[in-house]
Amino acid sequence: MARILTRILAYATLATLIFGGIATGPAAAASGSAGNVYTETNAASGNAILAYARSASGALSWSGTYPTGGLGSGSGLGSQGAVTVSDNGAWLYAVNAGSNDVSAFAIDGDVLTLTDRVASGGTQPISVTANGGLVYVLNAGTRTISGFSSVNGALIPVTGSTHTLLGSAPAQIQFAPSGNALVVTDKGTSTLETFIVGAGGVAGAPTSYPSAGSTPFGFAFGLRDELFVSEAAGAPAGLSAASSYQLAANGTLTTVTASAPTTQAAACWLVVTGNGRYAFTANAASDSIQLRDRSGREPDARGRAGRAQHGRAYHRHGSQPQQPVPVHRRRRHEDHQRIPRHGGWTPHADRRRDHSRGRGGFGRALGQHVAARSPAVTRPAASTLR
Repeated sequence: MARILTRILAYATLATLIFGGIATGPAAAASGSAGNVYTETNAASGNAILAYARSASGALSWSGTYPTGGLGSGSGLGSQGAVTVSDNGAWLYAVNAGSNDVSAFAIDGDVLTLTDRVASGGTQPISVTANGGLVYVLNAGTRTISGFSSVNGALIPVTGSTHTLLGSAPAQIQFAPSGNALVVTDKGTSTLETFIVGAGGVAGAPTSYPSAGSTPFGFAFGLRDELFVSEAAGAPAGLSAASSYQLAANGTLTTVTASAPTTQAAACWLVVTGNGRYAFTANAASDSIQLRDRSGREPDARGRAGRAQHGRAYHRHGSQPQQPVPVHRRRRHEDHQRIPRHGGWTPHADRRRDHSRGRGGFGRALGQHVAARSPAVTRPAASTLR
């Protein structure tokens, strides 16, 4: 088991060395792009944001490089969410793991302008999240979180917001969609931690919950505070899994689906599409992207749950998926329109009645199926940036 975990972490390190994080931005009317994609170099000699314009087809074209003013670590961050964009698309935040600070940028169309850089409240910041006027940073070196108020591009520390984690080797911090809670994944102790955010944006003390599977890594929220987590070593024989949870208003986590196997290796990152219909995991060791619907199964050509107990895997370099029906062919059967949403597009919901409502399985709490932004632009996968 130790050898398997070491191998998984090695793949994660390689992938996060290639890109520190990835975030999507709104469409830029002036340039005519459908949206923007941002990542960071994490270079020890000087960190920088790499910006890409995204066309309606999902194609990326480089649009600029913007120094953060800080330093990267020069090695893998082992995290998800090193770069994030505010809810309104006006601000971008990025961690500088080598100089222990966080940078803020104003977003103006396709152009970024550095507005502030402040100490992260700890050492080795690896993940950042924003909700409204609040920004929270996860520091892996000190195993702490720290909060900031974002005021016109300036980051102001929130007094009393710094807390020490209960677990070890954290991977990600993110606000719940409600903004009332924060969640952190701990790879080393296979735990999840929640923090209630109170008056003045001050996070309360952490509460720890055991992960349903080993090595919880990247995660994302669906609709109504449902939480979906990748597990890099959540399945036997070195394979991965994904679990889902319901986050209550008091910060309690309840398992919905425990460690649904992905049949892939090193599932380190996970995204849920904006309409809550599908989830994608990026599998570093398998060079693949995994697709799941809310039941935890492989969708068929109509987007309905199939019989397989694992999702569909799409591999890099144009190789064939495990099953022959690609995602885009669902457009024949559903009313798909490309609607910009957080830098991606989402299909209109199938107008037929959802007969799977209320069933158990991956994402049971969702009123509709689980996610899909174009996986070519939203996933932090090695196959995108290698």
